[in-house]
Amino acid sequence: MKYLVTGAAGFIGSAVVEKLTASGQEVVGIDNLNDYYDVNLKLARLERIKHEQFKFIELDLAERSAMANLFEQERFDRVIHLAAQAGVRYSIDNPHAYADSNLVGHLNVLEGCRQTKVKHLIYASSSSVYGLNAKVPFETSDTVDHPVSLYAATKKANELMSHSYSHLYDIPTTGLRFFTVYGSWGRPDMAPFIFTKKILDGDTIDINNNGDMWRDFTHVDDIVEGVVRIADVAPNKNEQWTVETGTPASSSAPYAVYNIGHGSPISLMDFVKAIEDELGLEAKKNFREMQPGDVYQTYADTKDLFAATGYKPKVGVKEGVAEFITWYKKFYKK
Repeated sequence: MKYLVTGAAGFIGSAVVEKLTASGQEVVGIDNLNDYYDVNLKLARLERIKHEQFKFIELDLAERSAMANLFEQERFDRVIHLAAQAGVRYSIDNPHAYADSNLVGHLNVLEGCRQTKVKHLIYASSSSVYGLNAKVPFETSDTVDHPVSLYAATKKANELMSHSYSHLYDIPTTGLRFFTVYGSWGRPDMAPFIFTKKILDGDTIDINNNGDMWRDFTHVDDIVEGVVRIADVAPNKNEQWTVETGTPASSSAPYAVYNIGHGSPISLMDFVKAIEDELGLEAKKNFREMQPGDVYQTYADTKDLFAATGYKPKVGVKEGVAEFITWYKKFYKK
């Protein structure tokens, strides 16, 4: 198989490329290498992927003609679309960045898939689409019409755009709602990275909602395994499906949406304690109220993904935190 992986210099994207090339797949990776966070970290991720079956191209998803040329020249079998402008809080002050990358960029990927008859598009959605939903665990059969950040709204829009292309052009599309991914090579704007850095530097960490928050922390190794497995499971049309009787996560078109998470949320304070224990240091804490765009709890119901792939996450929080901190200390020479 020949794959396109967008966001190949990203946290999850680079790990997916490693997994695919290790199994003998041909991979073209693209990334615009923007400066939303440290570009050197992105370049270091690319440096570790040394494989004759991997080709990297610096390219922005929003560049319409360049994206069209890429698809036309390379003729991919499958596309794993992970590139996006990430970050919930960043979207509050920088909304246009999300329109360019997450909406225009996603449309360019869909068009490339349509024009070159890609066999399966797998793309990153997010647990943030659940927004104001209070019922847990979050199920893909739930309605997701009340996002609390523009980032979440763009991810919901990606699912809707994908469905329209599946319906109109018979393109098999699979959306994956990621739940709080962490691990080696993680993003500096995410809590595990921020907490670890600040605790080691002796700085104060902010604890939102006074610590009363729950997250379905999922290790990157488990995420990657799920992504690669679902790539082999292209959705089929279901002629019996109707809006009235079917789930929003499937369709009469070749379309599917899955949760991909650990399926066992832990409290924010327990996660901080796991980091403190691994570092042998106690954090200085600033307890504060809930922040704009935040949600109280995330909790993935992953039974549909297990039914489709046979895979359940294996990495527990203690093991995952230890793995991340070992990498962090080595990479930053702490």
